Amino acid sequence: MPASALARTLRAYVRHAPGTVGKARLIGRFLDEHLRTHPVRTTVRLRSDDTVGVTTSDVIQRYQYLFGEWEPNLSAFLRDRLGPGDTFVDVGAHRGAFSLLASHAVGAHGRVVAIEPSPQFHDDLATAATANHRTNIRAVRSAASDTCGTLTLYLEDPANLGHTTAIRPRHVHTAFDVPTAPLADLVSKAELATTRIIKIDVEGAEAAAIRGLLPALSHLRDDAELVVEVTPRLLAKQGESAADVIDILRGHGFHAYTLTNDYDPASYPQSMRQPQPPVRCTETPKDMTDLVFSRTEAGRLSLGR
Repeated sequence: MPASALARTLRAYVRHAPGTVGKARLIGRFLDEHLRTHPVRTTVRLRSDDTVGVTTSDVIQRYQYLFGEWEPNLSAFLRDRLGPGDTFVDVGAHRGAFSLLASHAVGAHGRVVAIEPSPQFHDDLATAATANHRTNIRAVRSAASDTCGTLTLYLEDPANLGHTTAIRPRHVHTAFDVPTAPLADLVSKAELATTRIIKIDVEGAEAAAIRGLLPALSHLRDDAELVVEVTPRLLAKQGESAADVIDILRGHGFHAYTLTNDYDPASYPQSMRQPQPPVRCTETPKDMTDLVFSRTEAGRLSLGR
């Protein structure tokens, strides 16, 4: 259904007006909840200049409708790091928000490997890539793990489609089986040789995904970096931990940095205006956290080439 006249007006102000005055209040007190409970189905233009279909009952699509972007600090980091000819590996690509962004950054001679196990999300991603003429995206329908096989994925909350996980929740809305394979088998040696960033967002399966990547680490360039969302609660249910992920990569010469990722939509206008760089991780995360792993050793990883 279309947005109300009031919602359209306020959304236009939030998205297009300069500065941040009053935006957090409008979003927090009205727009976010209104768009969740009165879903809008439409096509929007992202900050990457791509167009995608959205339904605002889902949190990621709602933020794309409001801001034209998802996770502004990570988006800024990717824009800063990726350049023409690079490869970006998007593990847990969902509907392609970061794959589309990276497609522009790496240019016609670069590559994006978008790995997504969900049949619906994979199809949505492929449709968006085709509709926006993003010919440098290779979509792979598989889950990244440390073995080849089959895995059951679960969706608990249809209002958060991005939280599709292999850890069975108390209430299951949808369940489906997907193929699995190690990352080292899903990305070619030629792609690995030009990879600048590997982003892993797999809702609790990050330790297995990292183990499946280990045989390929020697093929990466020296400046390659990883962005890994660690989810301690889900890792613990498998007898694993965020410390395991950090220690594995530390053993291969990578230092951990924390990248701020605030899911409060009221924080987006400021974050988009002034994105925050990754800062050195000094404590093992206890809550869901985005970590950047880099061979650079510093107090923070600077943004701005």
